[in-house]
Amino acid sequence: MDSAVIPAQAGMTSDFMTDNKLKPLREQIDAIDAQILDLLNRRAQLAQEVGHVKAETNAPVFRPEREAQVLGSVAERNPGPLAGSDVQTIFREIMSACRALEKRVTVAYLGPIGTFSEQAVYQQFGHAVEGMPCASFDEVFRATEAGTADFGIVPIENSSEGAVNRTLDLLLQTSLVISGGVSIPVHHSLMTKSGAMDGVQRICAHSQTLAQCQAWLNQHYPNIERQAVTSNGEAARVASEDPAAAAIAGEIAGQKYGLQVVNAHIQDDPHNRTRFAVVGRLQTAPSGKDQTSLVLSVPNKAGAVYNLLAPLAKHGVSMTRFESRPARMGTWEYYFYVDVEGHAQDDKVAKALAELKENAAFFKLLGSYPFSL
Repeated sequence: MDSAVIPAQAGMTSDFMTDNKLKPLREQIDAIDAQILDLLNRRAQLAQEVGHVKAETNAPVFRPEREAQVLGSVAERNPGPLAGSDVQTIFREIMSACRALEKRVTVAYLGPIGTFSEQAVYQQFGHAVEGMPCASFDEVFRATEAGTADFGIVPIENSSEGAVNRTLDLLLQTSLVISGGVSIPVHHSLMTKSGAMDGVQRICAHSQTLAQCQAWLNQHYPNIERQAVTSNGEAARVASEDPAAAAIAGEIAGQKYGLQVVNAHIQDDPHNRTRFAVVGRLQTAPSGKDQTSLVLSVPNKAGAVYNLLAPLAKHGVSMTRFESRPARMGTWEYYFYVDVEGHAQDDKVAKALAELKENAAFFKLLGSYPFSL
């Protein structure tokens, strides 16, 4: 017998045995997939019925507190082997698709496509939404205030660079409220059209991104000009059209604009995260795990800030954030942006806020919403 035939026959035998073992497992998977498909469509039918009830009472389609409760519940009840975060991702998309049967929600964000703001939209709402890229934070607020978008999503704080000041200023001025929040990891990559830095004369990115990568840039490319642009998505677009420009952006933006990575994860803080706020006209009901944001100012006198915040300690309300911004009145006065644990309707929070309002020279409740790390 030809010895060359033996290995081939052995390989065929091995494949046959593998297929025999896999066949019953695949049949079980196919049966389960059929059950999942049936259950998904039954859920979708119920969602449509919910939509009819909401239409009769003019109730909002998107209820962030309800979705937060569902996501929290599935993570707690998840026995594995799927990770809780993976199960939440699956259920977020299921809820997004079912919500779209009632109405496709439009969400404004800082564009163009490929920004971390767009990523935050999908992290909060799932992919069955209509994204509306805007040229600036101001335009995000303007589109949402005008009703062109149902919601807007804006960065409010970065773990390494602190508050996004323009967002804070706009929150002070707007009639919109915060109805949700999401935090995402931010990994920056240096990218060019060619995948190399030959001939590159400038590195483009949003000003916050340049700050988040400053030490790395100083070490590796100290002599290349850094140009601040309106967003990292815009930086990727510029680099896709100009071989003399490099972009710092997320890899999703690079893929959308056909860029290649020169160096990945160049942010100075490896645990870099940005927190985003969802703004709209929806007053969110308590979810059981909420955060309340407000803006305060105090009379210009000794001990004013201490006395202002005393009601929080008195009623056992934890403050998770305290940020000051100049009032821009030329008198060295400040607005204080404060986050506290709990919902404004919670008894102890409501009592503390009532006293804060009495003591403050200025008081604005920005919103209560499900808390997300």
